[in-house]
Amino acid sequence: MKIAIVGPGALGCLLAALIKSRTKEEVWLLDKYEDRAKKIGSAPLKIDTASGPLSVRVNITHEPKEIGSCDLVILAIKSYHTEEACRGIKDMVSSATHVLTLQNGIGNVQILNDHFGEDRVIAGVTNHGSTLLGAGYARHAGKGDTVIGRADGRVLGIVRDVAAILTKAGFETKVSKDIESVVWSKLVINVGINALTAITRLNNGRLIEYGGTRDVLRGTVQEAVKVVKRKRIKLGYDDPIQKVESVAKATALNISSMLQDVLNKKRTEIDFINGAIVRQAKSLGIATPINETLTNIVKTIEASYDSSVNKAAL
Repeated sequence: MKIAIVGPGALGCLLAALIKSRTKEEVWLLDKYEDRAKKIGSAPLKIDTASGPLSVRVNITHEPKEIGSCDLVILAIKSYHTEEACRGIKDMVSSATHVLTLQNGIGNVQILNDHFGEDRVIAGVTNHGSTLLGAGYARHAGKGDTVIGRADGRVLGIVRDVAAILTKAGFETKVSKDIESVVWSKLVINVGINALTAITRLNNGRLIEYGGTRDVLRGTVQEAVKVVKRKRIKLGYDDPIQKVESVAKATALNISSMLQDVLNKKRTEIDFINGAIVRQAKSLGIATPINETLTNIVKTIEASYDSSVNKAAL
């Protein structure tokens, strides 16, 4: 199978390196920036894993035409780049190509459906943790389940094939007939953790060490659950607050992806996580003041990256 991974970030590099090193599939990595693609391509990808360093050379380019038609395209980019990416990868997508999203938040599947048709779109989530340490260099920060499926619930051969490849590469992958539930189950966890870590600059586990952040986490999750219940979506766990707190504890030392973005002064995915809850809630007539506040604060942090403190006012 010819596989192209869009985005040489932490997850993209991890996917490319593990699939290339552990399977016989043809692997390409697509970068939107020519200079970075040349830099990454000048040396093997480097991945720090629990069992030791991994060094793998993969094909990488900034030009989709160089890759050509693929059997599978995996999106491992920030959600706010999805629309642009869909327009850019047309040369890689034929009538036989399937597109898999392993992105955070909600909204990506609909964008992919609009561009390629829902028959060729596979949704998914992965709980593998990865931290980008440099161009083409990442740390595999932790393992977790990967779940994929089609929006219509059908389990087709291509879905099983993709799951088998990911599993062989080290991403133990399950196929779900209710992928919407899986996506929302991860969203609720991200809603409780990501924005709060980005604002406080705390590791995941420290959120539950302090009464103030623990209370905000719980309130944020409770608001999200109101939306979930109104939409009649079944989560993959019975107690959402307990689940989010257990994930925070299990990933205690992790620096969330949103906190990584803030520390690196990059745009965050707040609009696709807490912001998505706010939009969904408004359409349903549900108040979500905590999620709205967190969204506004994170967006203010983004907007003020280049601002300096007025020391004269201190």
